[in-house]
Amino acid sequence: MSALPDARRLLDEAAAAMGNAHAPYSSFRVGAALLTETGAIFRGANVENASYGLTLCAERAAVAGAVAAGHRRFRALAVVAGSPHRASPCGACRQVLAEFCDGGFPVHIASASALDAFDTRTLDELLPHRFSLPTTRSRRSHDETHQDLCSRHQRPPA
Repeated sequence: MSALPDARRLLDEAAAAMGNAHAPYSSFRVGAALLTETGAIFRGANVENASYGLTLCAERAAVAGAVAAGHRRFRALAVVAGSPHRASPCGACRQVLAEFCDGGFPVHIASASALDAFDTRTLDELLPHRFSLPTTRSRRSHDETHQDLCSRHQRPPA
C-alpha cells in the first residue's frame, strides 16, 4: 500500500475511535489508530480521570492495546482531535512511541473537522532527543563486559 491510502485509512479509524473518548472534564476528545507491521489496526481513545494525572491519552491507549495483543512493531499512527486544530501527541506519548518505533515512524495528525488537511511528522521530528536505555539483552552484555574489565583490574588480596 502507498503511504496516502494508509494515512487516510488510519485517520478514518482514529476519527471513529474518537467517538469512544471519555472526556467529561475537558470535552477534548481524541482518537488514535496504530498500524502494526502485520497490518492490524489498534484504536485508542483518551480516557480522562478526575485525578488528571491518571488520564490516558488515545495514543498510549492504542499502543497498550497492541502490545497486550502481542504486537511490538508498528508502521504508522494517526491522531484525530475533536477540535478545530490538530493535536500533536504529548511528550509522554512521544516517548512511549520511541520505545517501539524508529525515528522515521510516521505520525499523521488531523482535526476531525478536516481529515483531508492532515499533517505528517516523523518521530524524529516530534522527539529529536529521545530517552532510551539498552534492552535487557544488551544490558546483560554490557554488564558482563564491565565485570570482565573490572576483574582484570582487581588488586590481588593483601
